[in-house]
Amino acid sequence: MEIIATTRSTAGASTSNATHQAEWSLENFLQHHPAKFNGKCLPDEADQWLKDMERIYNAKRCSDDNRLAFTEYLLTREASHWWASMKMILADAQSPISWEVFRSKFYEEYFPDSVRFAKEVEFLQLLQGGMSVSEYTNKFKHLVRFNTMATNEEWQCRKFENGLRSDLKLLISILCIRSFPAMVERAKVLEKNVVEVEQQKKQQQAVRGPVLTRNNLNRGRTPYSRPVLPSNASGSHTQSMVAVGQSGQHGEIKCLQCGRPHYKSSCPQLVGGKYCTRCRRNGHLESECNMGGRAVMRPPNSGRAQ
Repeated sequence: MEIIATTRSTAGASTSNATHQAEWSLENFLQHHPAKFNGKCLPDEADQWLKDMERIYNAKRCSDDNRLAFTEYLLTREASHWWASMKMILADAQSPISWEVFRSKFYEEYFPDSVRFAKEVEFLQLLQGGMSVSEYTNKFKHLVRFNTMATNEEWQCRKFENGLRSDLKLLISILCIRSFPAMVERAKVLEKNVVEVEQQKKQQQAVRGPVLTRNNLNRGRTPYSRPVLPSNASGSHTQSMVAVGQSGQHGEIKCLQCGRPHYKSSCPQLVGGKYCTRCRRNGHLESECNMGGRAVMRPPNSGRAQ
């Protein structure tokens, strides 16, 4: 029985090893549809490609030799030429070619430290600005992986909160949220509520129309404009307004004391002279006039000529 059990265990181990060896063949690796790399991409895209490859290798517990072989197979065009020349340089220098060496040379070529530091600075200075909360969250998650400082979830929440717009920051700071997914969800809800309130205000203003202020009412009036009298006003009032408004401009001069064509200051009735308003002659008053009711309207110079 012991011999039989030993035989079965040996057969099972050999079968599992054969299955494990078959699992790490190139054909099985290509079943995961890995993306090829041609070298014509942005630095952060190159970093993301290599991280995706490492995620597959770590899940399958791939050895370093297989990692290097599979990665070399995925290099095309300029990336393939670059690695071929790099292998010649390493061979001349008698340096070992391993997965760690490839990884180091890859980052030196396609994702140098200067770009990494620039991404870290961009993350530390990230603000929402004109972006929506969803766009701000996506950019925050994209740049946070370039941060080299030791952080935790509470620090990420504070950094995310400080980058929000002032109106959203004021509302979300009261909640004291320390869970990053909860903070993102609450920020999206607050942004939606703020947008709805602004839309309601605009609709109310459109319904009410523009507010008429005192300045808008008096905008059409000219300064010192004279009031316009109605057409049915009394004749005396109209004549007095015309006499006062047009006196000395383009109307005849008319004395307010006797009605003669001279100024009131030079009227004979006020300066001591005698003037008859009945016969319109100088030298006597109306009570002294001997013309009686037979006074005839004569020109003012007719008596002087006689």
